[in-house]
Amino acid sequence: MEHYKILLIFSDTGGGHRSASEAIIEALNLEFGDLVSAEMVDMFKQYAPRPINHAPAWYPAIVRVPEIWELGYRLTDGRRRINFLNASIWPYMRRSMRAMISGNPSDLIVSVHPLANAPILRAMRGIKCKIPFATVVTDLVSTHAAWYSRSTDLVIVPTEEARQIAIGCHVSPEKVKVVGLPVADRCCQPPGDRHALRQQLSWQDNNPVVLLVGGGDGMGPLEQTAHAIETANLPVNLVVVCGRNQKLRERLDAHHWEIPTIIYGFVRQMPTFMQAADILVTKAGPGTICEALNAGLPMVLYSRLPGQEDGNVTYVTTNNAGIWAPRPDLIVDAIRNWIENPAQHKHAVEACQKLARPQSARQIARLLVELCRNHKPE
Repeated sequence: MEHYKILLIFSDTGGGHRSASEAIIEALNLEFGDLVSAEMVDMFKQYAPRPINHAPAWYPAIVRVPEIWELGYRLTDGRRRINFLNASIWPYMRRSMRAMISGNPSDLIVSVHPLANAPILRAMRGIKCKIPFATVVTDLVSTHAAWYSRSTDLVIVPTEEARQIAIGCHVSPEKVKVVGLPVADRCCQPPGDRHALRQQLSWQDNNPVVLLVGGGDGMGPLEQTAHAIETANLPVNLVVVCGRNQKLRERLDAHHWEIPTIIYGFVRQMPTFMQAADILVTKAGPGTICEALNAGLPMVLYSRLPGQEDGNVTYVTTNNAGIWAPRPDLIVDAIRNWIENPAQHKHAVEACQKLARPQSARQIARLLVELCRNHKPE
């Protein structure tokens, strides 16, 4: 039986590209074991010329100024505009992209980053590399035109809305597969017993649990929101995950809370936290949304990256899986409404379960290996 080597191209401009790559590799191992080996390459950090190689370091500062992010996103989001931008930057990227492909021989190249597609495909043509190329789109709904190229052999998207954008960018419909977003296998397990999980975590079980998160870096209005929930004296138990924001954790730890509250830093038990909670308060990141859907956990969304995550909010709210509440007082109102109207909360839980795609990563793994098997070397 043949062995296939798969190269995944990502970059740490946001946590989603790395976590999606890791989820795909995990699924490949679970589905195919030693028949497949996979390697991750950060195209910017490891291969891009200066100053582009600093893009991962610049990303956190850029997203902290949403107006700048939105301007750049909208100015480049269009098939002709992104083609012009790619053509302009190609002479600068040509040598590094060809070196990346030549230095990492494989049977399939998979991009999980929108800025990887065009330069890699062009480099492959330049060095007459005949292996297949696939794109796994890691944005949920509002997908940028940079994700799509007609030359791609396979485009895997998370939603029907993303599929329509791909087709609008002239990708052949038969190449586009709606599968879902790849998330870690621990986020795809059947829900456990909520009460047993709370006991395991040493959480109180007398009231609904509100899980307040701000991503790995603890971004967003976590502090204001936590205090707003406390001041409203809602009958909830509050769990706040500060991520790597150590100063925020210290401030919250030092506060005397009037409601039952547990403060965490960076955690690796988020799937368990989601299964043990009743309501998630979070930004509209695609990975977090999909993990919450898999856990059947209704969401209150408090922020989004303009342009890139606008569609995520619409997707969650129009499907009744969550509420958009961009201010602490609106977050409190949303939580109070679900507590006072348990039938509405139950409806939101059912909506999450309907949207969930816990098999996405494994389906993606099977599609990628199928692409390898169907490729006939010339």
